Amino acid sequence: MKKIGFLSFGHWSPTQQPATRSAADVLLQSIDLAVAAEELGADGAYFRVHHFARQLASPFPLLAAVGARTKSIEIGTGVIDMRYENPFYMVEDAGSADLISGGRLQLGISRGSPEQVIEGWRHFGYSPPEGETDADMGRRHGEVFFELLQGRGFATPNPNPMFANPPGLLRLEPHSEGLRDRIWWGSGADATAVWAAKRGMNLQSSTLKADESGEPFHVQQAKQIRKYRAAWAEAGHTRKPRVSVSRSIFPIVNDTDRAYFGGDRSSDQIGVIDNMRAVFGRSYAAEPDQLIDDLRADEAIAEADTLLLTVPNQLGVDYNAHVIESVLKHVAPALGWR
Repeated sequence: MKKIGFLSFGHWSPTQQPATRSAADVLLQSIDLAVAAEELGADGAYFRVHHFARQLASPFPLLAAVGARTKSIEIGTGVIDMRYENPFYMVEDAGSADLISGGRLQLGISRGSPEQVIEGWRHFGYSPPEGETDADMGRRHGEVFFELLQGRGFATPNPNPMFANPPGLLRLEPHSEGLRDRIWWGSGADATAVWAAKRGMNLQSSTLKADESGEPFHVQQAKQIRKYRAAWAEAGHTRKPRVSVSRSIFPIVNDTDRAYFGGDRSSDQIGVIDNMRAVFGRSYAAEPDQLIDDLRADEAIAEADTLLLTVPNQLGVDYNAHVIESVLKHVAPALGWR
């Protein structure tokens, strides 16, 4: 395990008693948590994207703000639903946010997951053409975005431009060199992990997975990662890919931890997502020695190079910083971090 960061879904609710009672709360606290995580020595601050929900939605203003407030921590998403995205405009947004951060963006994208509304992408002006599913459309948007990040010129310049152009066809600006190597595909199945490897994207293995063998979640996820790496090698890419997994991990080190998570002895869960039988991974909550034993037995954590801690953002910046610090101090060294 080389890197450890956090992943926030950015939940907020005006009807409960959480620390995040509004969208402004969760946005500003997300920035503060990224700053705190950097100060603690964490490697990454990642944010989920959900539309039509009381959660984080538009990622690039947040990523740019975090980039401006921090100096070294990786800043990413897990994941952006590409069914909703204009890949051309997204290249400009991503390039701007990456340049503001000094080249620290790690963008997780995917074909999307079930949303709050029916066919929400249609409200954004997108619909799959005849013979294509919405998942196909998401992958197509992802491929276009990924190719545009190469920075090649493709647009014919106006012969009488308002401003002088460089010679040749024009590309989208601003272009951030190296960002293309920091694009991740969020995958919940073996086939899409192989698809991402062939195209040269890093892999974010999802918090759920298609149940393709009936084995425990972490075993299936580890096999998915090995298939991804084999496909990467077969494709002949020259750089080494990165792979992340996400886990809910809560070291019980004080009475507050015990009150929140002391009774959490969860196990894998089975559900149906998009008419697909899926297996959801368990949460880990225990005193540090037991937690280390449990996590060492997680085959997917052993296979990955990046671990994202899914944090309960509704509990506020201070408590989530405490969770991150506890993992880094009590658990991470035993997993090979630093």
